[in-house]
Amino acid sequence: MKNDSNIKVVAQNKKAYHDYFVEEKYEAGIELFGTEVKSIRQGKLNLKDSWCSVVEGEIFVNGMHVSPYEQGNIFNRDPMRVRKLLMHKREIIKLFSLVKQDGYSLIPLSVYFLGSKAKVEVGLCKGKKNYDKRATEAERSAKRDIDRAMKDRQR
Repeated sequence: MKNDSNIKVVAQNKKAYHDYFVEEKYEAGIELFGTEVKSIRQGKLNLKDSWCSVVEGEIFVNGMHVSPYEQGNIFNRDPMRVRKLLMHKREIIKLFSLVKQDGYSLIPLSVYFLGSKAKVEVGLCKGKKNYDKRATEAERSAKRDIDRAMKDRQR
């Protein structure tokens, strides 16, 4: 994700960081309808169990839930529909080859607005084992304890 002042993060997939090692991050546009954009601007989006797939040279996000827009009536789309991501062809081919050969997964990490355009941050991820998850949690807990002790000592 670029460090610009006009970025507004709408949703993050915190579960992805718990379940996967994130190797690389890519920015992709997303193909949306008008009522979906309005719903996302209100923050009615869930990335928890979403993933990306490559089909015939195009990349799609599956399992992303965008709640129907309240004033959308007949223009609302299916909340769980498969949405196309917009990336350069060479990036898609590179990601597809890594996913097929090396056991990586493509996981949406966050959705944000860059100016007026909706963007998705896609991570090239490798799955964690249970002992990896426990080790990560132990490191985070130890860091939290150290920070707490340092804060108390400075008083």
